Amino acid sequence: MWAVGLVLLAFGSAHGLVRLDPLVDSPAGLIRGLRADDGEYAMFLGIPYAQVQEDNPFGASIPQPKFDTIFDAFNDSTVCPQVEEYENTIVGSLDCLQLNIYVPNKASSRSKLPVLVWIHGGGFTIGYTSRFIYGPKYLVRHDVILIALNYRVGPYGFFCLDTPEIPGNQGLKDQVLALRWIRDNIAAFGGDVDKITVMGESAGGASIEYHLLSKYEKLFNQAITQSGSTYLPGVLEEDRRSKPLKIAAQLGFDTEDVTEAVEFLAKTDVKLVIAATTELGVPIRPCLEKEFENVDSILTDYPINLDMPKARNINVLVGFNNKEQLLGYVFMPAEQFKNLNVFEEALQTTFVYDEELKEMKDIVRRFYIGDEELSEALRDNLIDFQSDHNFAFPIQQTLKRYLKNGAKNVYHYMFSYSGDRNFVKKRLNVTAPGAAHADELGYLYDLAYETEAPTEADQLVIDRITALWTNFAKYGDPTPETSDLLPVKWSPITEQTYTYLNIDSELSVSTRPYNDRMAFWELFFEVNKNKLKGYREN
Repeated sequence: MWAVGLVLLAFGSAHGLVRLDPLVDSPAGLIRGLRADDGEYAMFLGIPYAQVQEDNPFGASIPQPKFDTIFDAFNDSTVCPQVEEYENTIVGSLDCLQLNIYVPNKASSRSKLPVLVWIHGGGFTIGYTSRFIYGPKYLVRHDVILIALNYRVGPYGFFCLDTPEIPGNQGLKDQVLALRWIRDNIAAFGGDVDKITVMGESAGGASIEYHLLSKYEKLFNQAITQSGSTYLPGVLEEDRRSKPLKIAAQLGFDTEDVTEAVEFLAKTDVKLVIAATTELGVPIRPCLEKEFENVDSILTDYPINLDMPKARNINVLVGFNNKEQLLGYVFMPAEQFKNLNVFEEALQTTFVYDEELKEMKDIVRRFYIGDEELSEALRDNLIDFQSDHNFAFPIQQTLKRYLKNGAKNVYHYMFSYSGDRNFVKKRLNVTAPGAAHADELGYLYDLAYETEAPTEADQLVIDRITALWTNFAKYGDPTPETSDLLPVKWSPITEQTYTYLNIDSELSVSTRPYNDRMAFWELFFEVNKNKLKGYREN
């Protein structure tokens, strides 16, 4: 299986068997992994692909040098600096640019397997790739190699200061170095360098589109984006240079000089920087970069103005969940509804909000709630509005862009299943029907904190969605043939017909999810396109 063969590590106890752990001779050097105990695959954990510069931790990272000795890839606990969402504690270090590789035993130089590369979500503020959340066994059993990568989030990944040293989008550039490492090394693990599918959820899905929009070389062959798009409102950073000043002041260093603030923060403990950023509640996200000579950039114009030539002739799988914004209102006390200003606040994230658009706001309001006063009785209406504005319609725009730019096959889905493994609803004990944002993750990945075996119904959804995703990675077609497991044929969309697969307790194929609501938004955007933030006539 492996390039240098198998290295004796330890003796098994039950039957006197020898346990063999893999050693791979890659261009990056010798890398030793572990045998998994929950399936027929090997794990290579915490492989560094890049290094953060010690004197400029907010700037671009540099590629990891070749290993001089055997690297023991045994530890996936490293996290980039952030507030960890499970314990709500500040964790992490800058020695975090690592990836995990999970390789089925049948992979070899003669039998190369397709590669799935996972880019996690988390609003560009949190997220990491350990098996605690992203256990690989459901995916690798389908004979694909799975890779999950860390990248810097928050201020270390997305300070955008309009300087050559910190131009912005460093976290996305970390991902580029990871993808280059995978391109250069994955063949040594038995991976097919010509079958690399990048997949991501939320910020991870948006990241994939940023890579397709960028001028960097093409580093993958196919893409799966789950509830993520560069069209999602409010993603791009607007207030940029003031962030370091505010964070430094929060830590007791007052200055009006951004360079001084950054120099102070570069020498400050990373956990203090994250704590101050969190206390201030200042979001730090991707931005439009100012161009500098000899400095590579990801994004220098608003996505709405850009074509995506790298999408030509690639296969993409794109979708969203049917109740994306369920959690925005499910816990809201009844008395708070009357004070909401949701329609105006939402439109302000997407449009330049002038008096003319202020009048148009009432059209949106009437479409979703008529002449009713906001109240708890309209909870579902508000969930639909926010889900449409923030996810469903932006993703419809994404589908249209893929078609316009000549993508080969564009598969569209909606995840609607409500079971015992819905990723977010289960953790927050939400029983309302539907799938909230990120709920599908509990069916793609083995969650280490889940101690109970999946129910029969949940196992069927696990089997189906992992088969669909890995079929796409292998064949560019999620249903190359129908079967008892996948009884329907899922066809790609066309200019005329937006076919989609509804993933629920049963699989079903239909056209144009929420067609009346999407048609409303299409017309609204067309009428007001000159007011879209960043829009310019071509």
